[in-house]
Amino acid sequence: MKDKILETRREKLSSVLENGCMLVVFAAKDDSFSFVQNNNFYYLTGLNTPEAILLMSKTKGILNTNLFIERTIPERIVWDGAKMSKEEAQEISKIDGVFYLDEFERVLASQLSISHRLFLEMDAVKLYEPPTKNQFFAEQIIKKNPSITIDNLAKLINPLRMKKDEWEVEQLKRAIEVTGLGIDNAYQNARAGMFEYQVEALIYNEMLMNGVRNWGFKPIVAGGKNAVTLHYGENNQKLQANKLLLLDVGALYNNYSADISRTFPIAKSFTKRQKEVYEEVLQVQKTIINTVEPGITLKDLNQKTVELLTEALFRLKLIKDKSEVRNYYMHGVSHFLGMDTHDVFWGDTILEPGNVITVEPGLYIEKEEIGIRIEDDILVTENGGENLSIGIPKEVEELEEIRRKALEKK
Repeated sequence: MKDKILETRREKLSSVLENGCMLVVFAAKDDSFSFVQNNNFYYLTGLNTPEAILLMSKTKGILNTNLFIERTIPERIVWDGAKMSKEEAQEISKIDGVFYLDEFERVLASQLSISHRLFLEMDAVKLYEPPTKNQFFAEQIIKKNPSITIDNLAKLINPLRMKKDEWEVEQLKRAIEVTGLGIDNAYQNARAGMFEYQVEALIYNEMLMNGVRNWGFKPIVAGGKNAVTLHYGENNQKLQANKLLLLDVGALYNNYSADISRTFPIAKSFTKRQKEVYEEVLQVQKTIINTVEPGITLKDLNQKTVELLTEALFRLKLIKDKSEVRNYYMHGVSHFLGMDTHDVFWGDTILEPGNVITVEPGLYIEKEEIGIRIEDDILVTENGGENLSIGIPKEVEELEEIRRKALEKK
């Protein structure tokens, strides 16, 4: 990570952290096939080591930052490899105070004695599931220190994460680039008779070949009628000739997620009706992208989208009254994008330079087995919106040319 980025983030966090307040952020557990770090922990430390803990506290205007990592057990090295050393953790995180996990309680106790508020990640309460690590930790702290107040870390960190720095934009661009390579592989090789999961494999293969092992979210590969189900995820049906294939996919690169949707014909070209619907959605998307600028809200974008899609639905002879638009367009047109696919926000959603959002209008016509969504990732700049995924083909002529050449290959 570039020099001073992590220190700058922690300094910004310190500026909104009051005296007598502290925060604790837990790294992710190493319990999955492919480890993905907790986003807030990575944002503040740059570390991809599991099980670690970040402790920050502020007293008399001074920020005290400590990091706790796993201790290497010599007997386990042959089985699991050596753990990250203190020196490695210091070099990457630029945090001088690095300790081992077995020292956490001692240091925590000293900080709690001079603190009145503790910020934690407030996990959603699920009544019939065991407490999360944060919930259990909060319960134990309150038992031992009833006077301390537990507060939501999102209040402090979400406003920082909403505005992407140059390094973050670079990670998103790479995630988008790799996603685009996967989509192109699908453009080139999808065929009638294949299963949706085989197209998913085409996309994932390009991700792996480019050093990216994780999806930002569960991929949607929806052929024909499956595309009218917004969160379709089975990806197990055969592709049918003369139907459309909707992809909603995103690679995860350095904890930053792309989120791209493309819809294209399984045949060499769109049918007349498919093209009519597609071009309406595409024109709406282009208009909304051109509407993006600092000072407007996601609500503004969605309201404009509804107005435009309503006009399109009249032209397509699908509705007789504007109240029927939600029969064909059910979701919002945009969300914030970053480390989380549906990235964090706090308070109002007025766009500022440095925000990254999606623009993803769609139309879903169940009776015609047509589901179309076109989605790009947009960086908000001083001058409007910069389409970070503009290089992934979406024009009718482009798609038909790609598919024609692909299907003519022997």
